[in-house]
Amino acid sequence: MDIKTLSHDIVEFYEKLSSWEHAVVKGSDLSPSQMHAIEIIGHEQSLRMKELAEKLGVTTGTLTVTVDNLEKKGLIERRPHETDRRSYLVVLTAKGNRYFEQHHEFHLKLTEEMVSVLSEQEAGVFATILKKVLGSI
Repeated sequence: MDIKTLSHDIVEFYEKLSSWEHAVVKGSDLSPSQMHAIEIIGHEQSLRMKELAEKLGVTTGTLTVTVDNLEKKGLIERRPHETDRRSYLVVLTAKGNRYFEQHHEFHLKLTEEMVSVLSEQEAGVFATILKKVLGSI
């Protein structure tokens, strides 16, 4: 295995995914980072601000700006935590959930396209390797 070639291929894969993500989001009034926040909240249903910041890889200060903007657009809302009065949960509104569902469908279609060139066995190996790599970083 040539590590330089593998590194190049990983970067190219990332660039293609990133380009695809920007193209999909371009038709909406959201930035890729705002859409990524909606995606994470949609999968988790509700998160504390700190948890969402960790999943996005940003500070809570940076996240506050994103959440404020998404709240102004009526896509998310902050709700007081049931047991921790100092904490708020971030949840999708009905409108936010529609954005999530639509974007999630794009991701499913992209995944179908990517694995369509693989055999069923190769797709299984790809999924296993991807989970292993993601678990290590």
